[in-house]
Amino acid sequence: MKKELLKLTALLSAFMLNLTACSVPETTPEDSELISQVSETEIQYTEYTENTVPSETSEEISATEFTETATDYTSSEEEYTIANEETEIPENSEIPENSEYSETDSEISEDFSIEDILYNMTLEEKICQMFIVTPEELTGYDCVTESDETVREAVEKMPVGGVIYFAKNLESAEQTTSMIEDIQNYALESGSGIGMFIAVDEEGGFVARVADELGETNTGAAAYMETPEEAYQAGADIAEYISKYGFNLDFAPVADVNINPENELGSRIFSDNPETVSLMSGAMVAGLQSTGKVSATLKHFPGLGAESGNTHYDSYTYIDRTPEELFSEEFNAFKGGIDAGTDFVMVGHQIMTCAGDNLPSDLSYTVVTEWLRNELGFDGIIITDSHEMNTISGVYTSGESALMAITAGADMVLMPSDLENAVQTVSNAVYDGSLSETQIDSSVYRILSKKHKLGLI
Repeated sequence: MKKELLKLTALLSAFMLNLTACSVPETTPEDSELISQVSETEIQYTEYTENTVPSETSEEISATEFTETATDYTSSEEEYTIANEETEIPENSEIPENSEYSETDSEISEDFSIEDILYNMTLEEKICQMFIVTPEELTGYDCVTESDETVREAVEKMPVGGVIYFAKNLESAEQTTSMIEDIQNYALESGSGIGMFIAVDEEGGFVARVADELGETNTGAAAYMETPEEAYQAGADIAEYISKYGFNLDFAPVADVNINPENELGSRIFSDNPETVSLMSGAMVAGLQSTGKVSATLKHFPGLGAESGNTHYDSYTYIDRTPEELFSEEFNAFKGGIDAGTDFVMVGHQIMTCAGDNLPSDLSYTVVTEWLRNELGFDGIIITDSHEMNTISGVYTSGESALMAITAGADMVLMPSDLENAVQTVSNAVYDGSLSETQIDSSVYRILSKKHKLGLI
């Protein structure tokens, strides 16, 4: 099949470049030679067409459902500009050539490589890739500060998609670097040979694990950032200092709108104005991803800013919003970061009354697939908020919540309380036919594609 597709690619390329006078050449014994001679010019043409075709993620939402913001994001290899009231990111904050994971000449072979990896993975290996866990859940230790033999054995047994570290895991710069380097090497040397997402919550302000524990400069809370330039630079600075320790995934920025001042987020929110949040969060996403070493994560879709409860401690957190309010305010805010190319979107545990299913958002097909994937056109990795939080762990087993999240359309589950139970429950659902392995494959393909561009495969 691969040979046939490569052959078709070569023939089509020859046609588009006028290598034939009238039509696509018929299949001949010389086709193999033609395939081997696909020129640099042909590859450049492929890149050109790919880079000029509009992304599905930038499609406008229907005017009857969503009022588009005045924000327009444009990016290129040489600059990133944000047009809103003629605001621009300054030239000294331009995105490097390797930012946004630009396409390369070898993309065709890369796609086939990812398919080959996926084809050779067992079902359990694929499902494990859909979880990001704490090192404590992986090993059974109370607190992990080094990646020892127990960690190596755990990674070999459960080749998870990633790990997340908190303040308690970070003792010094040298210790943190060694701990992350070792676990990353264990993953790469394991049977799957797939590296890990190494995640941290690093927003700035009072959510800055790395800055506070390892002596880096805290960029400050979102609420006190006044311009897109500031937000962009904060993102770029965070990416620079967390990546030197080995982190490649930041669960930031917050894209919630400060609708109810009593919400749990406080100064972590940029503004009470959806367009401002859209602009600022989009700029911070661009800054975080500008080096090509770190993936950004918009959170907490579909928005926590209108809540009055707390999803960390409450069993249920309800948000009563009409569809019209959501589309004009909360979704407007998330659109900025999605258009800026965020790699991840995190879905929260709030129950949106207008979804009509009485489920936490990350377990809701309406929220995850119909709203985020379809309406907003997000085609990156959808991850849940932590399943250790009480709105999930206090109501569902780890297996139940993981299966519900994946069925709803999530690609990854963050911090299940019982990883083995979660993996086994999802595996059983595939074996008994209640969950399609095709859906698993689609999610793992997204995960592997992002990992390849981060150099983890």
